Amino acid sequence: MSRVVVTMTVNGEEMTAETLVRSTLLDLIRDGYGLTGTHAGCEQGACGACSVMLDGKLVRSCLVVAVAAAGRSVTTIEGIGAPDSLSPIQRAMVDHHGLQCAFCTPGMVMSALDVLSRPGPLSEREVREALAGNLCRCTGYTGIISAVMEITERQAGPP
Repeated sequence: MSRVVVTMTVNGEEMTAETLVRSTLLDLIRDGYGLTGTHAGCEQGACGACSVMLDGKLVRSCLVVAVAAAGRSVTTIEGIGAPDSLSPIQRAMVDHHGLQCAFCTPGMVMSALDVLSRPGPLSEREVREALAGNLCRCTGYTGIISAVMEITERQAGPP
């Protein structure tokens, strides 16, 4: 198998690793760069567990060929917060019980950040539609939606 060296900026840090030409961005993030917060779920783009930001746009990393991300900027869940310093959406997910097994959580957080970056206040319907591509087997989505709605309401300010 042919191998290639891929360099990109991941969570603000330049990283380089060798990978197979046919490897996905998900494979490179996890195996090449050692960042295992991005989860491998269905590996078909259907579950959302592998969602990351590529040049500020939400993508399913299992559907992006790693070499296509060379020289670009990737943000993974590790770039969002830390255990001792959670981002507002991570804190809201905890506060609203929006996670249980936490398998979907990294992708949910990345998708939530994407929807929260949209201008204006968001309706619950808009939030539900934006997160619809992320599968969760544990929570029933109620806590996740509540967490995102808390942040969107906080962003909108007082009525």
